[in-house]
Amino acid sequence: MPAAVELRDDFSADELRRMAARTSNANQSRRLLALAAVRDGMSREDAARVGGMDRQTLRDWVHAFNVRGPDGLVNGKAPGAKPKLSLAQRAEIVAIVEAGPDPETDRVVRWRCVDLRRLILARYAIDLDEVSIGRLLKTAGYSHISARPLHPAQKPGVIEDFKKNSTSGWLKR
Repeated sequence: MPAAVELRDDFSADELRRMAARTSNANQSRRLLALAAVRDGMSREDAARVGGMDRQTLRDWVHAFNVRGPDGLVNGKAPGAKPKLSLAQRAEIVAIVEAGPDPETDRVVRWRCVDLRRLILARYAIDLDEVSIGRLLKTAGYSHISARPLHPAQKPGVIEDFKKNSTSGWLKR
């Protein structure tokens, strides 16, 4: 059986218990109490049972404690998936949106997420979801704005002529 991993000796069992009492993180508190039990000379298996874990898990937390101290006993946030577009590619997409489309080459009069998706696929061979493109634009400071639909054959001023002109005849009292 391999030798137990040595616990760093700059914290006493009493100090570990005090830290466990002061922390608001329940998992960190359990781990500190298990380490305090180890510091008191309890077997690793019994100390792991005090912390509600198995021996191997206690060993892993001892490694984390030895490297980072009490802060190493807090669950870290998972880093998440690596972004599909690099920072340079994202900056280039934002510059393309800022410049606006060229109707002759891009064959659109305004950028939509579906159009940008096609552009990203053609340029970088990356299939990015429309929701992700919208999120990219939102982080760049753009907001979703839809223009009021306007029929190309509509005469200017027809809408103003159609609006009601009466002041209070049609309002409920």
